[in-house]
Amino acid sequence: MQTNEEKISLLLEMIAFATIDGKLHKNEYAFLTIVAKELNISNAVLEDLFHQELPPIVIKSEFERFHQFYRLALLMYSDGVIHSKEEIAIIQIGINMGLNPIVTNRILKMMKSKPSPIIEADVLLDIFKEQHN
Repeated sequence: MQTNEEKISLLLEMIAFATIDGKLHKNEYAFLTIVAKELNISNAVLEDLFHQELPPIVIKSEFERFHQFYRLALLMYSDGVIHSKEEIAIIQIGINMGLNPIVTNRILKMMKSKPSPIIEADVLLDIFKEQHN
């Protein structure tokens, strides 16, 4: 179970990533609202987060870090344009999260090779389990 502070930190990280190319696309905003709803964060709080800069909270659970990486990757694809700054940032974020670069690169390549970047949950879980081997 995530604390409210952890949920806010996740959204702040996603907002920073969404605006790394200098703008926020409407599809990126829509994706952020979906994630906020999933985290039980109101639209008013989400709107307020666009005007805040708080230090990130380290995600303790490896599974939650993996899940956040995948959310960020989906966010990267949500506007239909992959910017070089996004590609560089997502790789660095994965490293900073302590995730295996081979695994994160595999996810990114898999997302890029498909018509839709969505990866089935069971496939993602198998990839997560591989990280431990």
